[in-house]
Amino acid sequence: MFRTLRRALCAAAAALLLPLAGAHTAHAADAPGAGYWHTSGRQILDAAGHPVRIAGINWFGFETSNHVVHGLWSRDYKNVIDQVRSLGYNTLRLPYSDDILKPGTMPDSINVSGGMNADLQGLTSLQVLDKIVAYAGQDGLKVILDRHRPDSAGQSALWYTASVPESTWITDLKALAARYRGQDTVIGIDLHNEPHDPACWGCGDTTKDWRLAAQRAGNAVVTVNPDLLVFVEGVQTYNGVSGWWGGNLMGVAQYPVQLDVANRVVYSAHDYATSVAQQSWFSDPSFPANMPGVWDKYWGYVFKQNIAPVWVGEFGTTLQSPVDQKWLAALADYLRPTSTYGADSFHWTLWSLNPNSGDTGGILNSDWTTVDTVKDGYLAAIKAPLFPGTGTGTGGGGGGGTRACSATYTVTDDWGSGFNAEVKVTNTGTTALSSWKVTWTFPGSQKITNIWNATATQSGQSVTAVNAAHNGSVPAGGSAGFGFGGAPGGAGVPSVSCTAA
Repeated sequence: MFRTLRRALCAAAAALLLPLAGAHTAHAADAPGAGYWHTSGRQILDAAGHPVRIAGINWFGFETSNHVVHGLWSRDYKNVIDQVRSLGYNTLRLPYSDDILKPGTMPDSINVSGGMNADLQGLTSLQVLDKIVAYAGQDGLKVILDRHRPDSAGQSALWYTASVPESTWITDLKALAARYRGQDTVIGIDLHNEPHDPACWGCGDTTKDWRLAAQRAGNAVVTVNPDLLVFVEGVQTYNGVSGWWGGNLMGVAQYPVQLDVANRVVYSAHDYATSVAQQSWFSDPSFPANMPGVWDKYWGYVFKQNIAPVWVGEFGTTLQSPVDQKWLAALADYLRPTSTYGADSFHWTLWSLNPNSGDTGGILNSDWTTVDTVKDGYLAAIKAPLFPGTGTGTGGGGGGGTRACSATYTVTDDWGSGFNAEVKVTNTGTTALSSWKVTWTFPGSQKITNIWNATATQSGQSVTAVNAAHNGSVPAGGSAGFGFGGAPGGAGVPSVSCTAA
């Protein structure tokens, strides 16, 4: 797309243990998605033939000079993944550069103080990626690896550069395909991020034809690991019609990507708002009613004509402009609400989880902990079920056991006009929790006046309290807690119930 470097680094900051604005409590074990996936027409199916929907988020950093996902300077990686799950995102797109496949490449800016990220100490970037993949799988998330840059210096128009030739690109793709063979958390690889001019589609010039390059690389991937999906982005310009970098799939109709293993290709488009760059359609008098036609032309027709699945691998905005707000609302509707269409829908991963994306911002605020609930709210209708977890990690999340919890309510102080209370949550199941909520009904006119280590909503006498970002993960047999102040006093102890996820 028409932008300068969007992945700006930000300085390391201490974690602020502030509450989440909400939590998603769907049970991953009840959802489809087990095993490796394949395509059938415009749908993606799991190993049992159930349709699935990718509804996820980008967590960037491995492609930068940090050589690791950002935010670990202030958060534990497991805590971040648990939070992604609790918000209802079911897939992580992890951008990387070929630099991380160089022997001995080490990550930068990982905070290991106070036990944070303790199991990442001394690991190479690839070994940290292994840890993230393993824990994401335990939490019921899928992972798409995204070859974002040839090296950490920046993006490239073509899939190769003078310093990173096509042979290195393909060798590294094969190495990653082999590395995660047998780990169905990694469902596929996005071959190259945002091909753009002079990249072409179907022109026949092997030095510029992205479609031919995608076939060469895709065949190399499925030769090593035939179970993987191969995600192929668009280009910028086709037959003189230009759009976003990686967002133009107009050539697919005449020149589809054909691999030696059938039912593995998913086409990917990127689409952005005015906070990234202006486009002619934003100033059309009919905006935003014109947008479905724009999306149909560039990439939506691939889905609507049942050619193949379409994944919007990146889209984002700061939401500061009213135009951008209308754009995001229109795009979410175009991607098809899950409640209406289920998994017969477009797939997507928002750019980004990170707040330090200069022209889009993130789902996380600048403290790397609290959530931009307004932006997250635009996506509520297109989120989709979580997937079964592996249940084989150490700490929060995942399937493979029973999730259950109990809660106890204790009044610690009551002075008539007000009171303080504490609630203890205990994991009574056989597997770790990644989120929980506690509900109760006050017997009188009591109102919560302040709360710590949780977020509460109150309607009349009914109260729902949801874990904070730092205490949603509770191991089997473990406990977490929160406290609050209320008024008036004299309320006694209500009956409380706990729901686990």
